[in-house]
Amino acid sequence: MTETNRCTETNRYRDAWEGFWREASPEPGAVFWDADPALTAAVHLPLFTPHLTEPGLPLVDLGCGNGTQSVFLAGRLPGPVLGVDVSAAALERARAQDAAGAVRFRELDVTDGPAVAALSGELGDANVYMRGVLHQTAPQDRDVLAGTIATLLGERGRAFVVEPAEAAGKALGALAQGPGGPPAKLLPVLKHGITPGAVADAAVPGHFEAAGLDVLASGEAPLATTEHTPDGTPVELPSLWLVVGCARRRG
Repeated sequence: MTETNRCTETNRYRDAWEGFWREASPEPGAVFWDADPALTAAVHLPLFTPHLTEPGLPLVDLGCGNGTQSVFLAGRLPGPVLGVDVSAAALERARAQDAAGAVRFRELDVTDGPAVAALSGELGDANVYMRGVLHQTAPQDRDVLAGTIATLLGERGRAFVVEPAEAAGKALGALAQGPGGPPAKLLPVLKHGITPGAVADAAVPGHFEAAGLDVLASGEAPLATTEHTPDGTPVELPSLWLVVGCARRRG
């Protein structure tokens, strides 16, 4: 992929998210994936923390969106929390809901190697939390994203990655094609072209292994959303989770 094409794809991606977050309701739970942290990050922490070699490292919430999970994570690990996202509009929302200023937020394009290297130089080794970003990344940039995580982790950091499973695509398709059409909270996602990419379950660990990272743990868990079926049942998507890091460098 040429640098010009990569820049065009990055701009398209950023513009889609800018449009989405500018129009999204600020009400809690209005965004399809903006689930209560009690159903998301709180469920992930017990899977993640046993693998942390240094819990006091900075924690980067990669693709933090409006910061709901970032704010929850602040104070639940001893290190500082930094939320990063490609969308300035999302970060504006994030800062607004972090009244206590517990989290730092920063705009970052995860495919911008120099910017990622500069952030790594500033933070040193860091832990990373990433929810649902790989499948939204263009196929040609997924290895780049994994490389970004490897750069941020360095030798001591660990990353918790959770992604919708292949079966989630079928579930979303069924929702979108239901008798009443797509649910209200899914409509803005489709309108802005933010559709889930088809990442094969078996391919997910390979992206991180290609970046020189080891898969330290993995499993399956339901991924909570804020939407409900017509009968009131909460919509949960099948997901895969991984903990990755450089195990062979562990002290």
